[in-house]
Amino acid sequence: MHTTRPAAVAGMFYPDKPAELRQTLAELLAHARPGAAPRAPKALIVPHAGYPYSGAVAASAYARLGDGRGRIRRVVLLGPAHRVHVRGLALPEAERFATPLGEIRLDREGMRRLAGLPQVSASAAAHRMEHSLEVQLPFLQQVLGDFLLLPLAVGAATAVEVAEVLERVWGGDETLIVISSDLSHFLPDAAARKVDGATVAAILALDPQLDHEQACGATPINGLLLAARQHGLHAVKLDVRNSSDTAGDPERVVGYAAFAFEAGADADRPDAEKGPALLKLARSEIASRLGRTAAQPVKAAWLLEPGASFVTLTRHGELRGCIGTLEAHRPLEIDVRENAAAAAFHDPRFMPLSGVEFDAIRVEVSLLSAAETLAAASEADALAALRPHVDGVVLEFRHFRSTFLPQVWAQLPEPAAFLAQLKRKAGLPADFWSEGVRLSRYSVTKWKEATA
Repeated sequence: MHTTRPAAVAGMFYPDKPAELRQTLAELLAHARPGAAPRAPKALIVPHAGYPYSGAVAASAYARLGDGRGRIRRVVLLGPAHRVHVRGLALPEAERFATPLGEIRLDREGMRRLAGLPQVSASAAAHRMEHSLEVQLPFLQQVLGDFLLLPLAVGAATAVEVAEVLERVWGGDETLIVISSDLSHFLPDAAARKVDGATVAAILALDPQLDHEQACGATPINGLLLAARQHGLHAVKLDVRNSSDTAGDPERVVGYAAFAFEAGADADRPDAEKGPALLKLARSEIASRLGRTAAQPVKAAWLLEPGASFVTLTRHGELRGCIGTLEAHRPLEIDVRENAAAAAFHDPRFMPLSGVEFDAIRVEVSLLSAAETLAAASEADALAALRPHVDGVVLEFRHFRSTFLPQVWAQLPEPAAFLAQLKRKAGLPADFWSEGVRLSRYSVTKWKEATA
């Protein structure tokens, strides 16, 4: 006999009568339909106030799922825990969630996959009255029909912990990720628009440094922004308003915004094509140098443009080689080929890759943006300016030079430790500082082969 988490805020946040609820949803979605995209996004950020307040903003996101019915079979839904303290992320203890539109089966397999993570627990209390998740369900039922749900109430967690959870259940086109969050709370209209404008800019820049004054769901949003960077997604702003635009007092407003996360930042060179092509290029180069038959790599005009890349190899989850280029000085195709070969055979930390290891390695390719100088008159200034999980950093002092990719923040999440180890990598003491130190930063878009 299964257990069901019943609707807790029907009749308050949204209509509790099925016919009225369907009509409300149909009207909200129909009004938003002109913004629909030809292909459903991978992830959404949507608000979670009552439908009279934020329903239109949420509908602008759900209208993007026009082609998702029948294709999207699982929804991973994260929202902040408002009523119960949660350490980490909490799964429910029920087997189904109910709304006036019917019951939704939970993704038991996905829940089992997450159960081994230390930041994930199970809590019926965290879900019992949580509205941030529930208000999304009728929209999803209306748009997608039948699907499996994996709901997580997010409490005291880091962006890295959230991103690790998302990575476990990322899936393919069958999986949609939804982050439920409002923006600023209870500021006057003018102040709210200024604060929310900065928050929107950070989300569009995939900058995972939001705090809970900017968004009540800052923690799950930051985790999604990290994951979006890792998977080559970009954010699309769909709608931004506050409660004074809909049904609220302009002296005390709540901000609402909707975003879609999609592959491919430009139509000519979509990341959905770029990532697989670069991974295939790197693997085929290693294979050819081992004398193995290699798949013919993709040929494309964008590969002939200058580019800077790093190629990272892992084996059974452990680093097996990493070599790269900091500045774009040769065609990207050549850069990736040469860095792949160097990572496999010339990383001084490892023996050259052998043929018997080839099938066990996993390839990751990172594309680097142009570096920008980090203005820092002191080490304290440098630490304050660093953006954890966003910045790749280059340190230079006389003939000493080193870099860490943004991926290194996962092992060194504190700026002081990150910078200390970067200095050690350059051959300098961890506590060294001089006016002659020069720092620059860059960002990366990366792709990694799936685990076998």
